[in-house]
Amino acid sequence: MQDEQLIQMQSALPADHQKAVQEGLNAWDKEGKVQKIWARDASVWTGKDESKWLGWLDIVDEQLGDLATLEAFQNEVKARGFTDVLLLGMGGSSLGPEVLGEVFGHQTGFPTLHVLDSTDPQQVFTFQQKVDLGKTLFIVSSKSGGTLEPNILKAYFYNEAKKVVGDKVGSHFVTVTDPGSHMEDVAKQDGFWKIFYGKKDIGGRYSVLSNFGIIPAAAAGLPLRALLQSAHKMQKACAAETSLTQNLGLQLGAIWGTAVAQFKRDKFTIIASPAINSLGAWLEQLLAESTGKIGKGIVPIDEETLTTPDHYGNDRLFVYLRLNGNVDAAQDKALEALKAAGHPVVTLNLQDKNQIAQVFYQTEFATAVAGSFIGIDPFDQPDVEASKIETKKITTAYNEHGKLPDITPVVRDGNFEVYAGKVEVEKLQNASSLTDALKTLFSQVQTGDYVGVLAYIERDLATRDWIQKIRLAIRDKKKVATAAEFGPRFLHSTGQAYKGGPKTGVFLQITVDDVKDLPVPAEKYTFGIVKEAQARGDFDVLSERDRRVIRIHVKGDMKAGLETLSKTILSAL
Repeated sequence: MQDEQLIQMQSALPADHQKAVQEGLNAWDKEGKVQKIWARDASVWTGKDESKWLGWLDIVDEQLGDLATLEAFQNEVKARGFTDVLLLGMGGSSLGPEVLGEVFGHQTGFPTLHVLDSTDPQQVFTFQQKVDLGKTLFIVSSKSGGTLEPNILKAYFYNEAKKVVGDKVGSHFVTVTDPGSHMEDVAKQDGFWKIFYGKKDIGGRYSVLSNFGIIPAAAAGLPLRALLQSAHKMQKACAAETSLTQNLGLQLGAIWGTAVAQFKRDKFTIIASPAINSLGAWLEQLLAESTGKIGKGIVPIDEETLTTPDHYGNDRLFVYLRLNGNVDAAQDKALEALKAAGHPVVTLNLQDKNQIAQVFYQTEFATAVAGSFIGIDPFDQPDVEASKIETKKITTAYNEHGKLPDITPVVRDGNFEVYAGKVEVEKLQNASSLTDALKTLFSQVQTGDYVGVLAYIERDLATRDWIQKIRLAIRDKKKVATAAEFGPRFLHSTGQAYKGGPKTGVFLQITVDDVKDLPVPAEKYTFGIVKEAQARGDFDVLSERDRRVIRIHVKGDMKAGLETLSKTILSAL
């Protein structure tokens, strides 16, 4: 009997998938692979350096042991009367705190948590306007301390806050970073209030239950003890001594791994109850960055509004994060129809919000297990690094020459410029309009493909609505999975799978003229230049990897341009 204080998991799988899962579990049992994971044995995966990245296995024990320190920090934040906490980070360092902030909301007596994970100058400015700089605690979150985005965000907000609070500015800053990092040096030099350390044996996307997630949660007044105790129950459920039938991480990982390795169901569609909807973005980065490499892996699909089963191919698996007391009846009904049509659906039933800490742990364990089934190292992210290298080349060129390298569009149409990846150049040589270019791209979409809409624009309610309409129109017309992503945020998340995972992606990158730009202190380049460099670096790597990709740049008024673009996309379909 499963512990009632644990997430309740149900799976509805086709008979052949269920049989394959059982065979996989039996093999794991026979080979003692769960015990090997806990013994830090890299042979579970590729036998390389995986053993160096397993600190997340027992991080909950460490955090519970350090609870007094964490709660003391929480009380100090409250006593200092901050109104806002602004976290500056990317990927795993930002998406976990974002979930916690959105799920739990504002806590009485504590500051409101905001998470900024963009170099879009308009978005940076929007967040600056949201907070009271004189009463804000800034958390600079960077594992390596060398990641471009947190470094320039820190430089900007340190500069802006100094204008308001003067020489006391350092006392408004804390950092979460690995020992010995560049950010640790910066924090000491600039007189940060506190330095909290990450662990070198925990990668960014596995770091939510470490200080990268827990320090922002503490600052925002979240119930640390309840969250960590809930996570600890799941840690025990995934332990080496837990039986095969009770190990929820292993069970889920076996379902995921066999779906990809044996049935090519690699488009994992994440559906979440409204109050925990943001969990999808965190799970998306965990799955994509961990598994999408060497031409294999999971392509997660988040925030898709479900429709009838005939719109979905046999490349889908549905993950339903269902919160009791916050159930969306339309989601329930749609998923029942998908089950009846023979699609695999795995449901994680949460009894309360504290159990999101269990989701974190269970899915981390499951992703590690799935990585073994798929035959990859779930702890590296080679293609994220490739994109960073290209971005660095472009920003360096700007610093040296005062301008970005010239690039030539293949189509100019009014306020639109179209650029082609190397796979598309020849196909677009006869295109003379934006419609031609879009029709050519969409004509290549086949069964089993997915379409990624990658928009380097401010992520707000209006643009999220805009991108959803486009992605659902593409899905309904082409009957394929669609991903709706905002850059540069996704570069530290799904970008790994798009470049390194299955070669089934068709990509539409969208860039715009910035409404306003912001300086980066002590640099020649601006936030707008950085965002442009990131978009170009992303595009270049997709092109080098022979992905089907075009870039559409919208000149002039963004709102009008995006409206025209969406109409053109709909007509091109």
